[in-house]
This record gives sequence, structure tokens and C-alpha cells, in this order.
Amino acid sequence: MATTEDVKKLAALARIRVEDSELEKFTSEFDAILDYVGQLEKLELPKGEKVKPTLRNVMRVDGEPHAAGKYTEKLAEQFPARDGDALVVKQIITHD
Repeated sequence: MATTEDVKKLAALARIRVEDSELEKFTSEFDAILDYVGQLEKLELPKGEKVKPTLRNVMRVDGEPHAAGKYTEKLAEQFPARDGDALVVKQIITHD
């Protein structure tokens, strides 16, 4: 059973603020989630025999859809700022 302290620790790890008035609600929801996930422990999987996968890859076959660089210049012409072959963008991350 989860405690309010567990929820506080989890909230701190996730960097979210949980008000004291919400602690009881989140504690019961946390327990419900853990119970639901705990159902996986009850699964009985065959041991020693190969299990056929139920999922398959639905992605397209790799290949060249068009010649390399066919649209590069056309796209680059529409970019507002260039420095030779490089596209110039506004800096949004600083290391201050």
C-alpha cells in the first residue's frame, strides 16, 4: 500500500507539485495503478517453447523514394537565413 510520503517522493522525482489536499486522492490512484500492473505477475507464459509474436512490422520497405538531394536546394531557398550551405536558426538554448 502506498503512503502519502511515497506520493510526495514520486512527485519530487517527476518534478511536479502535488497539493496536500490532493495527496489522499493520488495515493489511492497510485495503489490502483500498482494493482493493475500487478496483474502481469499472474500471467502464465509457456516455458521452453517458442511463442509466436503477435505484433509485426507495418513500416514500409526501406528504399530510395527519390534521388538524394533532389529537394534540398528548393527547401533551402525558402529558409529565411543561410550561411553558405548551413541554415541559420535563432538560438533558444543557452548555457548560462
